[in-house]
Amino acid sequence: MKKTLKDIDVKNKKVLIRVDYNVPLDANLRITNDKRILATLPTIEYLLESNAAIILISHLGRPKGKVVKEMSLKPVSERLSKLLGKTVKFIGGDCISSESKKAAADLNPGEILLLENLRFHSEEEGKNTSGEKDKAVMDIFAKQLASMGEVFVQDAFGTVHRSHASTAGIVKYVKDVAAGFLVEKELKFLGGALENPASPFVAILGGAKVSDKINVVENLLNKVDSIIVGGAMAYTFLKSQGVSAGTSLVEDDKLDLAAELLKKAKERKVDFLLPVDHIITDKVDFANKRVPEGAVVKTTVDEAIPEEFMGVDVGPKAVEKFSEIIKNARTIVWNGPLGIFEINEFSKGTVKIAELVAESTDNGAVSVVGGGDSVAAIKKAGVDKRISHISTGGGASLEFLEGKELPGITALPDLK
Repeated sequence: MKKTLKDIDVKNKKVLIRVDYNVPLDANLRITNDKRILATLPTIEYLLESNAAIILISHLGRPKGKVVKEMSLKPVSERLSKLLGKTVKFIGGDCISSESKKAAADLNPGEILLLENLRFHSEEEGKNTSGEKDKAVMDIFAKQLASMGEVFVQDAFGTVHRSHASTAGIVKYVKDVAAGFLVEKELKFLGGALENPASPFVAILGGAKVSDKINVVENLLNKVDSIIVGGAMAYTFLKSQGVSAGTSLVEDDKLDLAAELLKKAKERKVDFLLPVDHIITDKVDFANKRVPEGAVVKTTVDEAIPEEFMGVDVGPKAVEKFSEIIKNARTIVWNGPLGIFEINEFSKGTVKIAELVAESTDNGAVSVVGGGDSVAAIKKAGVDKRISHISTGGGASLEFLEGKELPGITALPDLK
């Protein structure tokens, strides 16, 4: 168990918080979704109540070690000021400039400062100015960041799978270190699901590629009672069993692997459920996310998809089959949509699964949903408030499900 915010003394201290403010901006540099900012408010408000001076550090986008005006964190300071009803100071240009360091040094208890985009420095990602990996420059950068605070709080779950200066490097240069409330919650739900799940434990996996989820499936086969697979990755599994997939997206180079995973599931007595019918079409306008005029959309009678047609959603029989498993589940982990849910006509299967997961949660199951598309799907279904935990870290939650060590978490001290 990792040391968390309430395990350390932050009263009147200068606290550095690594947050994930990598928010989407429109052409006018206005924030279009502030959920990542909102997710950090409990930690910030707790520190304000403790009269701490707060220094926030984050990245935004991929500026690749250069100052990119459009990737400045200034809009974030403005939005955070509104959300808190309190001024959030901002120093632009360079997060470790003499001006930034002076602002941090002059910060009084109860005040908040947001520093500029960490990734304007290539050293944040462990690279020198030539773009080569260089641990020494990363350590120097981490030390400069650390010099601005007395306490370091890791509250950016979306970045803890990266071994960067502000995630893993900074920890060794600050005396008091802990997980913030957001990271603590992620570890509680994701860790609980994998380490001590109530049975039956059901994993729902979707998305386009088997290759993206190989390690997740491998790891979960040792833990779950059932795996439900939908989305395009299901067609690779079906084709590996000799079922026709038509023109559906299939990873032909992963057919042997898919067959091997199905064999392992059988050996381990894990119920591996694939769609028994599909919504199919002969045309999709992926660029404009719509069904083109004249397209034929129909439902298959079984798991086979005819030639000239592609699978775009799970069918009603598949949903019915999956529903019995989901309704009886006590632990549910979901990563990836079960169809092209961005197109309304092909979102029904995913939306219905989201409703079933919410219903199961209402009846006492613990549900954890991770990955941007899965989160968008539960919001589209209007059930996001009925899910036990929505993970804020797409890549991090996926690697957690794979059983990988997350450098930003490993670096945090254990509670003694």
